[in-house]
Amino acid sequence: MANILVVDDELGIRDLLWEILNDEGHSVEVAENAAQARAARGRERPDLVLLDIWMPDTDGVTLLKEWSTAGLLTMPVIMMSGHATIDTAVAATKIGAHAFLEKPITLQKLLKAVEQGLARNPPQAPTAVQPGQPLAPLADAAGGVAQAAVAVGETGPQSQQNFQLDKPLREARDEFEKAYFEYHLVRESGSMTRVAEKTGLERTHLYRKLKQLGVDLSRGKRNGS
Repeated sequence: MANILVVDDELGIRDLLWEILNDEGHSVEVAENAAQARAARGRERPDLVLLDIWMPDTDGVTLLKEWSTAGLLTMPVIMMSGHATIDTAVAATKIGAHAFLEKPITLQKLLKAVEQGLARNPPQAPTAVQPGQPLAPLADAAGGVAQAAVAVGETGPQSQQNFQLDKPLREARDEFEKAYFEYHLVRESGSMTRVAEKTGLERTHLYRKLKQLGVDLSRGKRNGS
C-alpha cells in the first residue's frame, strides 16, 4: 500500500484521516503545520499528500507552490478546506494540486480521491501476496480436523491453522471465523474496504467483528509489506 502524509492543523481531522487511511492498509504520517510537513516530505518521500489550505503559519497553497518551485512536487497533492473559494481551488490546481476536497470530507469522496491520486502515481508495489490452498471443509472424515492455510509471498512462510471439531460449536465457529478473516486481511494487504467487499459485510460491522474475534488488524499490513 501507499505512504500518505496528512497535513492539517486540526487534531480531530488528522486523527480521523489517519484512522480511515490506516484501516485501508496505508502507512500514514501526520503533520500539523508546514514546518512538520516539510520535514516529513524530506524524510518519508510520501506517495500522496492530503494538504489543508488554511493553516496558521504557512497556508497550504503557499507550501504547494514552494514544493512546485523547488521541484519537490513529485507526488499527487489533494488540497482540503472548509472555507476555500473556487478561485483558491483553481489556483491550487494550476500550481499542481491533483484534486480538491471540501470539508467536511465524506468517506466515499476521500477514498475515491486517494485511489485516483495513487493511480496517477502508483507506489512501489510490495511483494505480491499469493493465496494459499483453499479453506478445507469443516468436516474432515479422515482425522476429524479442518484446516486452512495462508501463504504470504512467493517464498514467504505458510501458516496453518487446525480446527479441533470436538470443541463446543461456538468455540469452533469463532476459531474458523478468525482464520477466515485473517486469510482475507492477508490477501487484501489489510484493506478494510476490500475485505468488506470480499466477505459481504458492511464496513462498520466488519470492524466490530474483527475486534470481537481478537483479529490483529495489522497482520495483513505486515505480511503485505
